[in-house]
Amino acid sequence: MKLLLGLRLSTFFFVCLVGYLGLTFVIPGVKFSPAALTLFSINSFLYGFYISPVLGAQKTRIDDLSRTIRAEANALFDILLKTKKLPRKSRNIIQDMCEDYIEASFRQRKPAEGEDEYERLIGYCLSYKGQAPETVDKILEKLIVNQQNRSALSMQLSNKVYSNEWWIMLVLFSITMGFVLFLSLQGDSLIMHFVKALLCTGLSMLMINLLKFSTLTHKKAKNIWDPLDKLKASRFRRID
Repeated sequence: MKLLLGLRLSTFFFVCLVGYLGLTFVIPGVKFSPAALTLFSINSFLYGFYISPVLGAQKTRIDDLSRTIRAEANALFDILLKTKKLPRKSRNIIQDMCEDYIEASFRQRKPAEGEDEYERLIGYCLSYKGQAPETVDKILEKLIVNQQNRSALSMQLSNKVYSNEWWIMLVLFSITMGFVLFLSLQGDSLIMHFVKALLCTGLSMLMINLLKFSTLTHKKAKNIWDPLDKLKASRFRRID
């Protein structure tokens, strides 16, 4: 599934177009009654009416994830800058704990990952008895404020398309596709076959786009993790 979702949208488009074009020649055309065509129109309207806000919500989710991840990366970067005022041993401990947190939290990109590592970091700051305690207090304050980013990130990662929404859209999608593929057009020329294949491809691309948005494999979501990845890769010396 991951390999399939990793394919580019242009690949899906041309594969669907060729596949549906072949189906239009294989599937026999049917003359629908006016009542059936009315049902087709209603179903098509419901499909577009239902999928549009879900697509919009998933696009907004990716934008929110991008802002939240950048905010957390900035918070961690600020924390590591503050450690420069601490003794070397304490600085290294906090840096290692931050690195452990990033590694645990974003290894699998799942909600609530890294909770234990983050609590360990807070616990170290709470029990700190060394030099420059005022600096550690500022770090602790930043860690507590950053909990808002962590909560927002966990919520947005969990905010996928629900299974009942998928079922509704799949039902509407299947009915619409069935009507288009079985619809008999006057003349049934090559151009009409191509138009039917294009329409089916467009309907399918809506579902594929939604699936890639929901699983964060869409191009729009490709770079949302870059701030944290670059922060970790630079050993907390640089942020995107």
